[in-house]
Amino acid sequence: MLLLNASGCLDALVAPEVAATLDAYVTKTVTPLPRAGNAPVRIAETDVGMLNAIGLANPGIDTFLAEHLTRLAALGLPLWVSVGGFSLEDYVHVAERLAVRVEVDTIELNLSCPNVDEVPENVGEVVAAVRALTDKPLYAKLSAAVPDVGATARAAETAGADGLSLVNTVKGLALDERTLRPVLARAAGGLSGPALRPVALAAVHTCARETRVPIVGMGGVATGRHALELLAAGASDVAIGTALFADPGAAARIRSELEAESAALGFVNPDNAVGVAHEAGAPTLDQGSRLERRKSLHTQANLSS
Repeated sequence: MLLLNASGCLDALVAPEVAATLDAYVTKTVTPLPRAGNAPVRIAETDVGMLNAIGLANPGIDTFLAEHLTRLAALGLPLWVSVGGFSLEDYVHVAERLAVRVEVDTIELNLSCPNVDEVPENVGEVVAAVRALTDKPLYAKLSAAVPDVGATARAAETAGADGLSLVNTVKGLALDERTLRPVLARAAGGLSGPALRPVALAAVHTCARETRVPIVGMGGVATGRHALELLAAGASDVAIGTALFADPGAAARIRSELEAESAALGFVNPDNAVGVAHEAGAPTLDQGSRLERRKSLHTQANLSS
């Protein structure tokens, strides 16, 4: 099992000592052109988590390659670059620039940001277009806020995704206690934290049953038990998001707690817990298939010819 950060929840250049506690680092989403993002206020705390409406603020692919990539690679971690856009051409442009860079280990397609007005609807089309131009591992980051997340995951797999990242934030709203007006300038924002955890578990459980690709589970992970439950639901790896804002040491603590929790339940290691939530009668892959599914990322089973 790998422990990663969720995209946008850690600046590794500002806090390299925190990034060093992870097994891989996921960048903030990169788009073709620089973006200032949405107007403030764009972050708000709630009783059940955090709302953000950052709006994919980033320096753009040119500056990312010229000023950020080499410094990130110097951290010595496998580097996942999150790619975003507002059209098929945007995704292709950024991914094509990244495909030739040896510093980039994996490309994660952000197909589910709730804080921009234009996100391509055809997941399969975007995945297929990027798959055609790179042999790097390719993950599709999906939202649970779709009519059928299992169908969306199958479309990504069929189009050539090597894995899935589940889930992105879902839309939420917070009102000021005095004015009863939205706290965020954009009104709604992406909800992360504890309230997202049951949503993430359900999405991971569904997609593990519907596909045969590895899944990075994320959403409200703050303890080792939370990570273990995502593994049991079918995730192969786990990402930490909102917890990193409050606790920079969250990754090391969660890793330790995960090992203790899994051992207490009789698992030799946490990987042995992958998919056990499916074993009480729901159709699922057997243990051999689960191992094969993890291996598929490294064998590049979905590469186009």
